[in-house]
Amino acid sequence: MKFFAMTLGCKVNQYETQAIANILVSRGHEQSEAVEECDVCIINTCAVTAESVRKSRQAVRRLKRDAPQALIAVCGCLSQLEPGAAAALGADVVGGSGGRHEFAMKIEKSGEERTMRPGGYAGKNRTESRTEIIIDDPAQRFIFEELPADIPPLSVSNERGIPSGRTRALLKIQDGCDNYCAYCVIPYARGRARSLPLARAAENARNLDKQGFREIVITGIEISSYGADLVGKPALTDAVREISASAPRARLRLGSLDPRIVNEEFCSEMACIPNLCDHFHLSLQSGCDDTLIRMGRKYSTGGVFEAASALRRRFPDCGLTADLIAGFPGENDADFERTLEFIRSVSFSDMHIFPFSPRPGTRAASMTGQVDKNVRRERARAAAAAAWIMAHEFKSAMKGKTVEVLFERKREGYWVGHSGNYIEVTVANGAEKNTVRPVLITNIEDERVWGEIIN
Repeated sequence: MKFFAMTLGCKVNQYETQAIANILVSRGHEQSEAVEECDVCIINTCAVTAESVRKSRQAVRRLKRDAPQALIAVCGCLSQLEPGAAAALGADVVGGSGGRHEFAMKIEKSGEERTMRPGGYAGKNRTESRTEIIIDDPAQRFIFEELPADIPPLSVSNERGIPSGRTRALLKIQDGCDNYCAYCVIPYARGRARSLPLARAAENARNLDKQGFREIVITGIEISSYGADLVGKPALTDAVREISASAPRARLRLGSLDPRIVNEEFCSEMACIPNLCDHFHLSLQSGCDDTLIRMGRKYSTGGVFEAASALRRRFPDCGLTADLIAGFPGENDADFERTLEFIRSVSFSDMHIFPFSPRPGTRAASMTGQVDKNVRRERARAAAAAAWIMAHEFKSAMKGKTVEVLFERKREGYWVGHSGNYIEVTVANGAEKNTVRPVLITNIEDERVWGEIIN
């Protein structure tokens, strides 16, 4: 059978869709980007915000419209939390956020059964069948579900339908979360924190290195909690060290970090890993301590500032990025001004900024002091403007310095790639895809960073 795979949401979802595709390809099925020609459409959904739920529902409806002949298979956090809603959208197979092997096998079986009907996949004389639902209880997940890390011949499409290249690979080493923040449903959708054993993480990294990937992104739902459930309780630093030794030709990039683990010891150990990218993403969410308390976050702005300072002492030109939610319930004008002052004091190199989106089922959705939607949007715009200035200053400060750039694609006739500290760099010539080259930053024009390859 021929299938199309689509991902919404985080890098963990991307990794898991890739794994489902890999399982199906290994069993003789073909992945395609031509939706209208496919026998099966797989949608991996997101439910972290009300907006992501809306986009997930919209994606299912769109694929039902564009591929009326196809079997529709929905998985991910939305269908885990609301399997009935996924079925009501017209899904033929509904999986959750776990049991990816079983989900792939159910897709294969349902697909084979459909080919035996009159008209087959063409949809002629198609009779409706009941939805197959494969949902477990996330609270009963005690062991990390290991999935194949290899990339199938045709890589998975993201929500814009763009195939990922073969320059960068994801390596999931952790799942679940024990934090239960006020705005988040992920612990209910994913279960408790679970880790991939060190030896298996190293083996997966070794295989990706052999496949020729020049960058491995170490990801998970909450990688800062890595190892707490394993014998001996290895830390994230131990995992990164083992992965580095197993994949010496690939550079390593870390996923989002809880600021609480970023101390002098953490930074000292990370600085000894030769192929680690000097880019660190902190899960900030707010720059106001009162707001952080209402969110249920377990750190203070002082702790975040110290984490940023410790990183810069060991990685002087590091990219330092963060998430920010604007307009959380109870946030007043003074709280938001404190947030703006704080992010400017840290001087992040880039930020992901979102207006608060009430997610049904979370404590935050029913909190008093809900901020008007227009105010939320205006605060997000103001924070984005501050972030733009900080990003420009960071790029400008890199002029005249040399960075290592992994070249990924051509755009408008120029080669484009990312530096270790996560600046997108453009060069006129001399590059090749999937190569890492030293580049001198020469200019910044219209927010495009230009460089010259040093031979």
